[in-house]
Amino acid sequence: MSIAILKYNAGNIRSVSHALERLGAEGIITDDEKLLRSADKVIFPGVGEAETTMQYLRSHGLDTILKSLTQPVLGICLGQQLMCRHSEEGDADCLGIFDVPVVRFQPEAWQDKVPHMGWNTITDCKGPLFKEFSKPEFVYFVHSFYVPVCEFTAATTEYIVPFSASLHKDNFYATQFHPEKSGSVGERILKNFLEL
Repeated sequence: MSIAILKYNAGNIRSVSHALERLGAEGIITDDEKLLRSADKVIFPGVGEAETTMQYLRSHGLDTILKSLTQPVLGICLGQQLMCRHSEEGDADCLGIFDVPVVRFQPEAWQDKVPHMGWNTITDCKGPLFKEFSKPEFVYFVHSFYVPVCEFTAATTEYIVPFSASLHKDNFYATQFHPEKSGSVGERILKNFLEL
């Protein structure tokens, strides 16, 4: 199986590669169109800022390539946000795969820290990424912006408000949390993605 990890101006790409290695799989980090289109699976990881990342994707034609992929694609963290329509972070127009906005957490009490950082539970899990998930599980988050619960929501988390911890539409899957940093639960999710 060939797994392409999208290479762009984002941090954290290597940790996704290492997580795949722990599962006995190997990902190639690339921005080559031919390799992206021919891969069995594509992972769109991300730690960064929405506006500058979208500018980079557009300037390298990666926005058009990503939207047209037909194999399973997994967006992680910023990857999930950039698959949405628009982000409040930098007032950025994004890929529009999921027709929903990305908005900033608004603290409602003194204990509401932004970014939302650390372990939290995912609930209401549905779809193939969460095959055999029957109870709330803990995963690792680091983010200041979120996708509201919507028709594409595949898992939910609550922090200040309920939000989409995961999205799914057709061949596009996404997680706001970092499966590569979420221990055995994250490994199960990545394994489910690889088995699609």
